[in-house]
Amino acid sequence: MTTTTPPDITVLPELLAYIDPLTPEENEALERSILAEGCRDALVLWGNSLVDGHNRYRICTQHGLPFQTVQNTRFQSMEDVHLWMIDQHLGRRSVSDFQRGVLALKKREIIAERRAQAAAAVVAAKAEAAQSPGGQAPWEGDTDPVVAKALATVAKVPEDALDTREALARAARLTAAQVKAIEAIHQNAAPEVVAAVKSGELSLNAAAVVATLSVEEQQAAAAGGAQDLKQAAKRVREAKKKPKAGTQDMAAEGEAAAAPPDAAQLRQRVTELEAENERLRQQVKALQDLLAEAA
Repeated sequence: MTTTTPPDITVLPELLAYIDPLTPEENEALERSILAEGCRDALVLWGNSLVDGHNRYRICTQHGLPFQTVQNTRFQSMEDVHLWMIDQHLGRRSVSDFQRGVLALKKREIIAERRAQAAAAVVAAKAEAAQSPGGQAPWEGDTDPVVAKALATVAKVPEDALDTREALARAARLTAAQVKAIEAIHQNAAPEVVAAVKSGELSLNAAAVVATLSVEEQQAAAAGGAQDLKQAAKRVREAKKKPKAGTQDMAAEGEAAAAPPDAAQLRQRVTELEAENERLRQQVKALQDLLAEAA
């Protein structure tokens, strides 16, 4: 990182969305500290975009107070900024359970996209090598040079894939049940229900149950306040306890109709695993080189 003088700073809504608003008490304490001691920690920037220190920046600009900035030169793309912000906030105790879960889900999306890009690059590189005169040349050692070259052209894939609910739970310091509830809320809850969760008026479990209703039903319950939302969750739970006629037959039909993965899906999965295997080989080789130097 390099320290800079404060430029014209841009606050991006997509990055600000990662930050839970301070409570009035927290904001008052931070403001009192900055007014008494100044802004001691430098704000982190990428170019002109504010990456870390949004609340300090807001308070300093409100009172016309000076502050320092530092450039994070390790970022190569906005995705790198997102991943850095996610990791920073996942490690903070002040971040709510719901927000940590949402951050972990966002990180999983970015990682999945990067893995897909890596797999596509490997497929294209292997196809090009196969079409060259004589096909792909043989190589020595464990590293396929075609795969290694292809992976070097795409963004680095983080080691933690977060491809299971348990992995997400570890990253977000939650239980698997909490992650399941947050997934349901993130995917299906109306904005009013999400707001009730963020404010602490509605629990994760209750919100996940309410999220099974239509958006209109969720909004109608939210209009009545937290108690109506809790009653809606109770009604849904009670309705689920009553067995429906034909449920077992429908489940059996669904299992019979489920088709195995097709060849294209299997080939895509093989490609993803090859790319992942190559990345792990490179890590092992790097560690072996370090051990050899230390010996």
